[in-house]
Amino acid sequence: MDYRAVERAILERGVEWKFEPTLDRIAALLDLLGSPQRAYPVVHIAGTNGKTSTARMVEALLRERNLRVGRFTSPHLVSMRERICVDGVPLSEERFAEVYEEIAPYVELNDTTGRRIQFFELLTAMAFAAFADTPVDVAVVETGMGGTWDATNVVDGQVNIITPISLDHTERLGPDIPSIAGEKAGIIKAGSTTVLAQQELEAAEVLVRRAAEVGAVVAREGLEFGVLNREIAMGGQLLTLRGLKGMYEDVYLPLYGAHQAGNAVTSLAAVEALTAGDDPLGIELVRQAFAQVTSPGRLEVVRRDPTVVIDAAHNPGGMQATLDGLHEAFDFAKVIGVVAVMRDKDVATILDLLEPVLDEIIVTRNSSPRSMAPEELGELAEGYFGADRVHVVERLDEAIDRGIGIADAEGEFSGTGVLITGSVITAGDARYLLKVDGS
Repeated sequence: MDYRAVERAILERGVEWKFEPTLDRIAALLDLLGSPQRAYPVVHIAGTNGKTSTARMVEALLRERNLRVGRFTSPHLVSMRERICVDGVPLSEERFAEVYEEIAPYVELNDTTGRRIQFFELLTAMAFAAFADTPVDVAVVETGMGGTWDATNVVDGQVNIITPISLDHTERLGPDIPSIAGEKAGIIKAGSTTVLAQQELEAAEVLVRRAAEVGAVVAREGLEFGVLNREIAMGGQLLTLRGLKGMYEDVYLPLYGAHQAGNAVTSLAAVEALTAGDDPLGIELVRQAFAQVTSPGRLEVVRRDPTVVIDAAHNPGGMQATLDGLHEAFDFAKVIGVVAVMRDKDVATILDLLEPVLDEIIVTRNSSPRSMAPEELGELAEGYFGADRVHVVERLDEAIDRGIGIADAEGEFSGTGVLITGSVITAGDARYLLKVDGS
């Protein structure tokens, strides 16, 4: 099979956001495959926001230690191959198809038992098989949704990371922070070390209680480790970090926002916890690793004159972090927003957060069938922005052109920027349309 045929076969297995509280299917399939997820130590990451950026930072630190690293993240921005990376590079189309064909007979056998493997389960199994076959020294695995019943939770992470928890997927994970934290806490296993990013108190209480119940060690941002100093620098920020084993000064991170500094120190603590002994990681190793980190679609500048920034924020917690980072790192006099969101998100709160920042908003749709219709989004936006600041455009490519056109009309020295945001799919579509990194 060629890559496109494999992609279609995977997509035929359902939709990513389908959520069923069972690990039976994925566990049965992995048993048939010889339990590839047990062939290497795992850093397992759950949380609401920051998981992919944190996974990339953990990977960078481990690779700087000359380890071969597998990284499994979701969702993808442009290509499904982005989800399964080895040595920082997505599987090639040929290798992606090979991995699928290698496990396909076992998937079909498992299907005959009445436990048909779903979309995300299949990709999870492919990642674990690819990592075992490589083989990798460490796998960095991001949950898809939740924790307890997420398909990735068949692993026993030697180190677990919980990034900041906020309201998202409430119809599946629960209506409030404690409920969602309870789902995320499901990845915390006996004998592991759990690294907690800064959390709301009610989330932290649930997570620490779970760790105590199962006998896991806990390290908390702001207590056992943290960001001691942060200064804006050209193209990013300069950090002083206190890890679990030492102090790290003058660490350049080419990403914007306080939330990325938090992701950096959390990933640093996790790698320290994974590393034997009490000695800190080498300062030059940490500096080299973080200086190379990228996080596509996260306050990513994709064009200058006018400046166009893409961000994947898709829930209130993520949007607040994005807007804080935008205000801190960019000296825009005006901001034009191009926004496409999923209809099952907290759209009202997202618009409320955007209103003080955006001078004009262009509402549109992305390529997902879950995308809210532009007319409906426009009607909601008018309640926050007023009709004169809202533009409804049916297609994302035309919406981007409109946003850039408005910024251009303001003049070269007006300080007008364009922010494209509202969803991971929106960010991915925009990167593709603007041909970022050959997308």
